[in-house]
Amino acid sequence: MVQKAERVTHPITGVSRANRGRPVGNVTRGTTNPNRMRRLDRWLAGPQAWRLRSAADPLVVDLGYGASPATAVELFERLAAVRPDVRVCGIEIEPDRVLAAKALERPGLSFLVGGFELPVPGRPILVRAFNVLRQYEEADVPGIWRLVQDRLAPDGLFIDGTCDEIGRRVTWIALDAARPLTLSMSVRFGSFQLPSDVAERLPKALIHRNVPGERVHGLLQAMDKAWLESAPLASFGNRQRWTAMCSTLLDGGWPVHDGPSRWRLGELTVGWEAVAPEA
Repeated sequence: MVQKAERVTHPITGVSRANRGRPVGNVTRGTTNPNRMRRLDRWLAGPQAWRLRSAADPLVVDLGYGASPATAVELFERLAAVRPDVRVCGIEIEPDRVLAAKALERPGLSFLVGGFELPVPGRPILVRAFNVLRQYEEADVPGIWRLVQDRLAPDGLFIDGTCDEIGRRVTWIALDAARPLTLSMSVRFGSFQLPSDVAERLPKALIHRNVPGERVHGLLQAMDKAWLESAPLASFGNRQRWTAMCSTLLDGGWPVHDGPSRWRLGELTVGWEAVAPEA
């Protein structure tokens, strides 16, 4: 049952409500679909795979996996190809969802009742929270980030992301233990008219910031401009056009990460400084 949203941090002091002896967070709708997180998983198993390979304890958390554990199972199977001894723990605040998932447990894959406090032994190297923070107050985001960041292992990464129902438009913010690092956007070619269409799936920290004067709005406008200027390449396919758009952004001084091998997948990652909300 979805509960009425409760503030995760105190509205005046900003102090996290993590000391009540129960999971921190709210029961959300829990809607999900198989293969919905594939674009993020491909990024974790690609340019971020070094974190898992070098981890002393290959513990990964899928936080708020939803009414179906399918995406947690997929995450385990994909990361096991990178690190065979990976341990993935799916965490849900709704006990019935965890009970239903228990039948799928196996060596390396487990499920627990919990919230943002992450009730797992040890410090995870990766924490994925997808379509979770989107359902909270924007003012709660920094406190939630801090709760999870404080639990990360050295070189650990927390992913706060959002996607559409079948994973055609996906965005995520990557944070280490100290600060946000990057914003990534990944789209299926043919699922948009302009790159800025992905704005409807921005994470909670940014979705209300797509207005003139905010950095993320400037980035999306620059993407659209570069996309339109690359129209002559459309006859060669959208992959070439997207790659040209990314190259134009990089040449224009935007802090674009990774390179053509990622761009060809419909992916773009930029440094957080390019999109951080104005104070």
